[in-house]
Amino acid sequence: MKITTGIPLDDLNQVAEATRRVEAQGYDGISTQENRQDPFLPLAIAATQSTRMELSTGIAISFARSPMVYANLGWDLQRASKGRFVLGLGTQVKGHNERRFSVPWTAPAPRMRELVAAIKATWAHWKYGSPLNFNGEHYRITLMPPNFVPEPCPSRPPPITIAAVGPGMMKVAAQVCDGVRLHPFSTRKYLQDVALPRLQQFIGDGVGHRKHFQISGGGFVATGATNEAVAKAFEWVRMRVGFYGSTRAYWPVFAVHGLEDLGEKLNHMSKTNQWEQMTREVSDDVVHLFAAVGRHDELTNAISERFEGITDTLSLGTPVDEPGGLPPDLITDLQKIPSAFESFTAEQVGH
Repeated sequence: MKITTGIPLDDLNQVAEATRRVEAQGYDGISTQENRQDPFLPLAIAATQSTRMELSTGIAISFARSPMVYANLGWDLQRASKGRFVLGLGTQVKGHNERRFSVPWTAPAPRMRELVAAIKATWAHWKYGSPLNFNGEHYRITLMPPNFVPEPCPSRPPPITIAAVGPGMMKVAAQVCDGVRLHPFSTRKYLQDVALPRLQQFIGDGVGHRKHFQISGGGFVATGATNEAVAKAFEWVRMRVGFYGSTRAYWPVFAVHGLEDLGEKLNHMSKTNQWEQMTREVSDDVVHLFAAVGRHDELTNAISERFEGITDTLSLGTPVDEPGGLPPDLITDLQKIPSAFESFTAEQVGH
């Protein structure tokens, strides 16, 4: 299993030192999110301050940029990192697209499929000289004068992974992408009974076999060096379960466990701004369904029970949350947990 982490994003001056520290601790990668800050700028610094870690956006908001912008960003980061960049995309919801990013909203799965195809078509043109004549419903790329073709990239074009919750987006991930980023609002039973069979159904028509398709995430982790630290993380997970559980789109996860009534109750409370009360409605047993829980000395077994056989990559904490992050020997133990993913295929574009 690959173990990744985050780095401080609020101050780019901290990125270089944090990157060196995280790599020295033994983490397999760094992942950045598009919340308050841009996810690409820190990775540009990290690419020059690391030598072996995977660097990924987990995730960048897909429809907020054109495919050409993503193509340029991915190409430059792949060159700077010498082949260690992974482009992670996610749609966000309609309200954020229209009212936060000021971009139109359309059916997300078909549009994501087209966006990925447009990016890959651009990379294929730059890498192999393939004709660039992309005409889709949402994106059109037919102009690429030689003066605007970037310098050659010795490495393969970056893999593309996408966040997926529903069946439509999972199908897109399996058929045209190189991996899927599962939502943390997931339980092992939901992943085993619903998500993994759905993905496996489509991977046969996708870019490669399961050993070349990376599955990331799919749950929470509540850990720390002491019982008190674990208890604090446990309460944070309880709050997140209450928050996500109030949204109807996530109720299929509750349904697997017969918890539809909890979803209805949380939804009603969210509409009356009872946010603190919502958290108290989530029992300890429900939190355990969604998370691997344990002190550092218990964590390897907890993660094996919760994620083994499903998840290839987990993002665990940041040095900001806990000074020093995870102990290096714990990271080593977690990396020994078996996973189906071996590596991205040698070439991603053109499949």
